[in-house]
Amino acid sequence: MSEAWDPLPRADAAPPAEPAASAEAGGRARRVARSARRTAPFIAGIVATLIALVAYGLIYPPPRPLTTGDVNQAIASALASQTPGPARSELVYAAVRGSLVLIQVDEVGDAPSAHGLGAGVVVNDQGAVLTALHVVDQATSIKVTFADGSASAARIATRDPTTDIAVLMPESPPQNVVPATIGNPAAMQIGSEAYVVGNPFGLYGSLSAGVVSGLDRSFQQPGTSQVLHGLIQVDAAVNPGNSGGPLVDRGGRVVGIVTALVNPTNQDVFIGIGLAVPINVAGGAAGLPPY
Repeated sequence: MSEAWDPLPRADAAPPAEPAASAEAGGRARRVARSARRTAPFIAGIVATLIALVAYGLIYPPPRPLTTGDVNQAIASALASQTPGPARSELVYAAVRGSLVLIQVDEVGDAPSAHGLGAGVVVNDQGAVLTALHVVDQATSIKVTFADGSASAARIATRDPTTDIAVLMPESPPQNVVPATIGNPAAMQIGSEAYVVGNPFGLYGSLSAGVVSGLDRSFQQPGTSQVLHGLIQVDAAVNPGNSGGPLVDRGGRVVGIVTALVNPTNQDVFIGIGLAVPINVAGGAAGLPPY
């Protein structure tokens, strides 16, 4: 009995390598899918960040580039910030300027001159003017001009020959009276800053600066037997027209009333010694409270 031989391959027989290839391909696909799922949030974050950066740039555009003009302006501003403040004398003058008074007088026939001038300072809300008595003592009429330019006739309300102090009351004080700030003359020492404000030779509102040169000085008024005591000596310039004006400390406070200049010659001009009545003495004539 012979064996039957079938030369044709069986229809259900498959190449052994095909199942392994399919499995490998499926595994790769699954790995790619898993990797894609893991990196998706990272990629989404990058995209969101880029979108945010673009939006920020649109909302807040970058500053324009600096120009030569910008640089020059910055330099000018820096230099301006280094500008020193005003001088002490400027501050002093500003503090007392509104209280200064120009005094002009017509005098009696036997006076040294037919007309005279001096200075004064407003010391209260009623417009009372403190000055030196010798400025107005022989006056037949008195005119006072205030810092705002308004002028008025005035009368002597109080006179004190022992201190050479007078108080004037204007008939028509200015609408806005600016009384001076009163200081403490006891705080003045030799070497303290001293400022004289007045109208030398009619030059209204002049300021001179110096120091206290001496304290408790005495002075005999020319042509009289009257001696003034307890005066403050200064080297700030005092000339005709300064009499009656304020002596001011470094804070702009009135500490005295200018009464005299000392000159051993017959020339009535300043040579370095001016004298002032302390304001606590002068103010007593005006009824000012003690400092």
